Amino acid sequence: MKFTDGFWLMRDGVRASYATDVRDIREGDGRFTAYAAVHHVRERGDTLNTPLITVECFSPAEGVIGVRATHHAGKAAPGPDFALNATEGAGIVKREGTVTELVSGPLTVRLDSAGPRGLEFLDADGQRLTAVERRGTGFALAPDGSHHMIGQLALGVGEHIYGLGERFTPYVKNGQSVDIWQADGGTSSEQAYKNIPFHLSSRGYGVFVNHPGKVSYEIGSESVGQVQFSVEDQSIEYYVIAGPGPKDVLRRYTGLTGRPALPPAWSFGLWLTTSFCTPYDEDTVTAFVDGMAERDIPLSVFHFDCFWMREYQWSDFRWDPDVFPDPEGMLRRLRERGLKVSVWINPYIAQKSGLFAEAAASGYLVRRPNGDVWQWDLWQPGMALVDFTNPAARDWYAGLLRGLLDQGVDCFKTDFGERVPTDVVWHDGSDPERMHNYYAQLYNSTVFELLEKERGPGEAVLFARSATAGGQQFPVHWGGDCFASLGAMAESLRGGLSLSLSGFGFWSHDIGGFEGTPDPAVFKRWLAFGLLSSHSRLHGNVSYRVPWAFGDEAVEVAREFTLLKHRLMPYLYGAAAEAHRTGVPVMRPMLLEFPDDPACRTLDRQYMLGPDLLVAPVFTVEGDVEFYVPEGIWTHLLTGQSVRGPGWRRETHGFDSLPLYVRPGALLPLGSDDRRPDGDWLRDLTLLVAPGTADGTEVTVPDLAGRPAAVLRAARDGDGVRVTSHGADCTFRVRRL
Repeated sequence: MKFTDGFWLMRDGVRASYATDVRDIREGDGRFTAYAAVHHVRERGDTLNTPLITVECFSPAEGVIGVRATHHAGKAAPGPDFALNATEGAGIVKREGTVTELVSGPLTVRLDSAGPRGLEFLDADGQRLTAVERRGTGFALAPDGSHHMIGQLALGVGEHIYGLGERFTPYVKNGQSVDIWQADGGTSSEQAYKNIPFHLSSRGYGVFVNHPGKVSYEIGSESVGQVQFSVEDQSIEYYVIAGPGPKDVLRRYTGLTGRPALPPAWSFGLWLTTSFCTPYDEDTVTAFVDGMAERDIPLSVFHFDCFWMREYQWSDFRWDPDVFPDPEGMLRRLRERGLKVSVWINPYIAQKSGLFAEAAASGYLVRRPNGDVWQWDLWQPGMALVDFTNPAARDWYAGLLRGLLDQGVDCFKTDFGERVPTDVVWHDGSDPERMHNYYAQLYNSTVFELLEKERGPGEAVLFARSATAGGQQFPVHWGGDCFASLGAMAESLRGGLSLSLSGFGFWSHDIGGFEGTPDPAVFKRWLAFGLLSSHSRLHGNVSYRVPWAFGDEAVEVAREFTLLKHRLMPYLYGAAAEAHRTGVPVMRPMLLEFPDDPACRTLDRQYMLGPDLLVAPVFTVEGDVEFYVPEGIWTHLLTGQSVRGPGWRRETHGFDSLPLYVRPGALLPLGSDDRRPDGDWLRDLTLLVAPGTADGTEVTVPDLAGRPAAVLRAARDGDGVRVTSHGADCTFRVRRL
């Protein structure tokens, strides 16, 4: 939200006050509190009839410093609030003369009450990361009487800002206005399904605004040298998170808000769906599964989209008896073929659903202030919304899903969760504005926790669309409704890269695009991209996404990249285990792996898959692609061709290829079983040794639970490389790239 009219004036009707003159500082319990007048106080009379802003500085975790600025502290706080993993006494306060410092690990915040500046944030070397400057802390009254707290942090010259959730606008957020507000807007607008009030800086720090409701950002836009964030509230709280590198920032941020669970290995295989509005029954499903087997394309998961339930009755969680008269038998037959089964759900209860009256009578649905059940006719006629703030409603909803698990369902696609009204009353008294974004957390956690309980640790996985901060704990998330075009493929990747820099370890998208039917060339280009993502799903809206619908070559491409992904599983699951352990995502923007290479700071059409594979999807029908390789000798995984960086490359690739380069000095483990994603990785491994491998380089191969199983360590041996195995029994052969 913008408050100023240019640099000098305020917008019509806006009255703003900014912390200007520090009048007192108090310290204790590893924190300090400053009391700042909104103008310079020259005499006692200047303390009357004027606001005082309270600014508290504290540390909830090592390397994290929180700032809370408050105007009126008496405002009620009904919640919800983000659940944070905070530590008491993580900071140390130092005071000398007019300078007060709070030190937390490698991060320091400094306040000189006699100086012209506000708060300065310094790294371990005492170098400035960012600062609260002239208008960095304050509040504004809008013409409608609403009260907004404002925070600003300075941007350095050449500094780039990333993240803020899965955003499909430009990857670098400088110059943008962003509202953290859940919306069902597709992938072609400024709206987003996954809004995360966390941004990452190219200077090696991050900032998390601890507010679950609407946070309005002006990133080098209203004031071109500042990142501004504001909330409609009496208080604003944000955390500056130390690096020094972006991986360190993500480690600390996810340590605070929650690390991703580790999805089961089988979920990394190929998912095939019925698509959405297409007609289907068991014969259709069987034909799809048979077709994949006949064409030798391994399939891991089959997904039933919306119309597995009866029309107008979403959700009642009952199979349409006219289409699926024997659901238990059908699910058993799919399991006998080695498949896992996913079904579509959402948190809405249509009026025609047999569950509507029960839920309304039991108080399980969100209500209007007058006591009526909140309803509308978008999506489903008379649709109501499950009130997940009611523990009984959560248990009821989970119980309905438990019945599907008992039938043989393995996981759920948790669709929607964004269209949450604000003119309602929640069971626990939550603030409707704060609950709008936070609803996704309650929805997805309800389903994920059920799966963990019923299927056991390590077996829970979702295909979720909406999320807020902390939602990374419940993977996997997919990119939502994109068009079937190369442009939409590129915008999907931008969204995924932004989400990965917001603490999310696992991400997917609809291969071929959702809306419309892709041209065969688009489908084939998207196949390579999709099967080199953390999770891979064939899904569409009005047309099927079976590969043979797009020609024989599409079948070949689907087969080859599915087999390749299976061979990569010892490597990919190692990256997955790292995401679970540290918060560093599987799909990594180039910035994460090469933060000191200036060319990597704006790259949004390529990424690192894990630490050692560079992937550059092809966004042209003809196969022309332009991409960047950092320093060193990079080797193409499929052809063995080597290129030397740093520098830009232009290549042309057929549909069966794309730029897929192994990092210099890497050890890349490949499995021998290309038929499934959860095979025996420790038997007959092939270890690819890239040029430049240093003495002592090692790679850890996990077991199916993500635990370290074998460590393969390289040692220089004359002109060659000798590799030894440590840990579990592991058979392997070494091949130099």
